[in-house]
Amino acid sequence: MLFFLLFCHAISFGQSIDSKDFDFAKADSIAFSKKGKSLENLPFLTHELTSNLPTDIEKFRAIYTWVCTNIENDYQSYLKTRKKRKKIQKDRAGFLQWNQSFTPKVFEKLISEKRTACTGYAYLIKEMANLAGFQSEIVNGYGRTPTLLLEENDPPNHSWNTVKLDGQWYLCDATWSAGKIMIDDTGPRFEADYDDVYFLPEPNLFAKNHYPLEPEMSLLESIPSIQDFRMGPVVYKWAFTHGIVPENPQNMNVEAVRNEKVAFELKLTHQTDINKFKVTLNKGGKDLEVMPKITLLEPQRIRLEFVFNGTGLYDTHIRYGEEIITTYVVKVYRN
Repeated sequence: MLFFLLFCHAISFGQSIDSKDFDFAKADSIAFSKKGKSLENLPFLTHELTSNLPTDIEKFRAIYTWVCTNIENDYQSYLKTRKKRKKIQKDRAGFLQWNQSFTPKVFEKLISEKRTACTGYAYLIKEMANLAGFQSEIVNGYGRTPTLLLEENDPPNHSWNTVKLDGQWYLCDATWSAGKIMIDDTGPRFEADYDDVYFLPEPNLFAKNHYPLEPEMSLLESIPSIQDFRMGPVVYKWAFTHGIVPENPQNMNVEAVRNEKVAFELKLTHQTDINKFKVTLNKGGKDLEVMPKITLLEPQRIRLEFVFNGTGLYDTHIRYGEEIITTYVVKVYRN
């Protein structure tokens, strides 16, 4: 029990980095130069990726970039994993025990095919980070995307990682950085599209679409309830790109009165041009752009205010430039 308490305390406070403040050119170049390398000798591959890099963050970056650009997300594996998770979701201890025994089996397929679901990505990140001398843990929980909203009885559906670098704990999600699953007339297919926005992001922002089964794995002092997580606004990857955290309202579904002001508050973790914020309202498939009143509450927090002139249901997209940061659904009533 003492170890558990110490471990929880050690990872309670997470850090983040702004990739714009780091030069990862060398780390990424090394990762790209090792494209297609075999996973059969993981210690050797890890050494090749990290031995010529001077800092912990660069070494882990090379590992992360290689994993994200060499491993294919396998939708069929995801479906099989989801089916099993659903069967045992009410047995928390049983779920965690099954997941621990399951990951090595996933890794066997990963070595031979370089295809896996999120569990395999997380397992590979952990193994390679450990080989490089870093502490890393697999985190199991719920992932929520614009196309994957969670219902009350949905089982845990995602896995990601924590990693300790230079004495600080960070979060990352290699699965979501690697690309996306596209489903069309030919069936599901993986579309590689490496994006480093889920590489060591802001824990408060990460918690908007990642909910761990073990709260300490959020790297936050406290996290909302799972119900509040499910009911939160939709958060897009561009929020991570620009370091913008939706704070209020805390629920996706909002009620408002016609011709009265509605306010949305955002926390800014990166350098941001507040004049680039705008709002797009969609009702019945038609878009209307609104220029909100923007108030700087403090150096890293702003409020957007605007008025709904009509009643009804509006998809309310908060944008930074042309990119959607978050979406709320606002129901507007008469006065």
